[in-house]
Amino acid sequence: MTAVNTFSGGGLDRMGPRRTDEAWLAERWADPLSRVVISTSDGVLVDGDRAPVTVPLSELPAGTETVLLGVDDDGVAVFGADPGPERAAALRPEASLVGLRDVAAMSALADANLLAHATGLLNWHRRHRFCANCGHPTASAEAGYVRTCPNCGAQHHPRTDPVVITLVHDGDRVLLGRNANWPERRFSCLAGFVEPGESLEEAVEREIGEEAAITVSDVRYVSSQPWPFPASLMLGFEAAYAAGDPQPHDGELQAVEWFTRADLRRAAAGGGDIAIPPPLAIARRLMEGWLARTG
Repeated sequence: MTAVNTFSGGGLDRMGPRRTDEAWLAERWADPLSRVVISTSDGVLVDGDRAPVTVPLSELPAGTETVLLGVDDDGVAVFGADPGPERAAALRPEASLVGLRDVAAMSALADANLLAHATGLLNWHRRHRFCANCGHPTASAEAGYVRTCPNCGAQHHPRTDPVVITLVHDGDRVLLGRNANWPERRFSCLAGFVEPGESLEEAVEREIGEEAAITVSDVRYVSSQPWPFPASLMLGFEAAYAAGDPQPHDGELQAVEWFTRADLRRAAAGGGDIAIPPPLAIARRLMEGWLARTG
């Protein structure tokens, strides 16, 4: 699988070394060419073509915190901000606040990455207004990549939760699971969060054992995908079935079933008896990669 997954493939220089350079940041904030993309709890601000709408920093409501997303090829700084849904909509009445998943399905890779970057970082700020150490209100620092506590001195950094997602295969068939909360007939790869003290491969083996009551072998990493819902990194794997009778085991899945290559190919074409995740999801990419490789 060589193609870039949705929400990956950004074109900005994230300017990590400059985040503590207050003079440089002040110049970027004062530069009339600097732009802001908007991401709120109600969605991201886009035009009719689902492209990000950018506004000058000067148009943001007073007191709006910004986060530096990076600098483009022309040297223009791009920021992210959340002025709140109502004030965001008022910035560009002709634009719309749209859910990131819906936007990503219709956007260029670079645009989807930009919006995912802003959404992930701003989601973290919304959820970490107070110090986890002492409960005191925190303040944004280092261009939005740290929150500091003026009371106890603690520093808090954006977190990303690793999730392993695995296509289990056995010859001409694959094992997929179904969550009761998913759309009707939807089946997907097995997935779960990595726990403290385990490797990614161990997480794959544990999650599959917990969810489907089987063992696997030959665990192989394929690719990854940022998934800002709210702050995950999807780590895609394939694994070979080893032993066991697949069945829902820990209550997370409603069903676990084998599907043939023909079943999966029909589903990818929009037919058959099951539905699979949309093309923007890494689960779909894992399935298509397996189909392409196995004929």
